[in-house]
Amino acid sequence: MIDLPWLNELLAGNRIFTPQTLAYYWEGLVTTTQLVFLSLVIGLVLAVPLAIGRSSNRRWISLPIYAYTYVFRGTPLLIQLYIIYYGVVFFDGIQQTFLWPILREAFYPALIAFTLNTAAYTTEIFRGAIKATARGEIEAARAYGMSQGLMMRRIILPSAFRRALPAYGNEVIFMLHASAIASVVTLMDLTGAARFVYARFYAPFEAFLFAAAIYLCLTFAILYLFRYLEKRMLAHLKPQSGN
Repeated sequence: MIDLPWLNELLAGNRIFTPQTLAYYWEGLVTTTQLVFLSLVIGLVLAVPLAIGRSSNRRWISLPIYAYTYVFRGTPLLIQLYIIYYGVVFFDGIQQTFLWPILREAFYPALIAFTLNTAAYTTEIFRGAIKATARGEIEAARAYGMSQGLMMRRIILPSAFRRALPAYGNEVIFMLHASAIASVVTLMDLTGAARFVYARFYAPFEAFLFAAAIYLCLTFAILYLFRYLEKRMLAHLKPQSGN
């Protein structure tokens, strides 16, 4: 509950946006931020080795990764969330394992679904960036006697990350917007908070427009962050002014 005297005075007489309803929005904002941030971080960690394997010429390595990315990019995230959230109880003995206290909470099945989904998209983004590495960079690294692993770590991955940055920024924004479906599995995210306020006060425009404004602010913050990163990491591509 928000208990600030100046805020109570500011909201005095407001029927909808009271300290109590703002507390619901704050809880939803925290949940949305945690869900999106954790899924992106874990998905990024998974996507890097998957992208390397996806770029491999060995089909027994690349084909299973291709199948994974094809399935998760080719099916709706909402369906994936439903399958993981509702389908986990059908595994025999799952309720007697140490995993059940975690999986019975809505947050963790949503985190698993979001992580697997964003990892699939990020894998293909990085795979395309790896494939686009200039052949001259690879030949120069080999000329210096770099091993495949050292070349991947020092030359290919840093170069690929810079090229993938704009596309990955779009993926981050997509995941933020897609997180709105988390409320369908009883998770109190931003959209869930808006639905609660709507159900309580029968004010759909006020409830959802306020949530949309928060999503918009988060989107602008992400755009600013990635534009700053692009400016720093791609500065060498800008034409240099003559002396």
